[in-house]
Amino acid sequence: MALLTWDSSYSVGVKALDDQHTVLFSILNDLHAAMMKGQAQNVTGALLRKLVQYTREHFTSEEAKMAALGYPGLAAHRTVHSNLTKQVEEYAAKFEKGETAISIELLTFLRDWLTNHIQRTDKEYGPWMNEHGVH
Repeated sequence: MALLTWDSSYSVGVKALDDQHTVLFSILNDLHAAMMKGQAQNVTGALLRKLVQYTREHFTSEEAKMAALGYPGLAAHRTVHSNLTKQVEEYAAKFEKGETAISIELLTFLRDWLTNHIQRTDKEYGPWMNEHGVH
């Protein structure tokens, strides 16, 4: 069973960003499935690194679109992204050192953060971007 299932309620109305969000859902679901199957640390570790890297890439892409359009909420959005990136990178570093394991608590935190962030914070920029010609 997937941890997250994409549906239209998550759409921000910007196809490129929706596509990136679906990739984040997929990576998180892969990480959840690997943990549930008790797969080796190298499998879950690789997936965690992939999640961290893709999250960075997505945030950079999202922020670049906002900057190009002069989105007024960019600074606040960037701060939210920075805070999550720092938390996840710290967790990944602990995992790499063997100080922690992938846990359902981490996956639940990431799921809740991602869904809440998309459905609240990201949905704020969607209509604004649409009004400025980005769909």
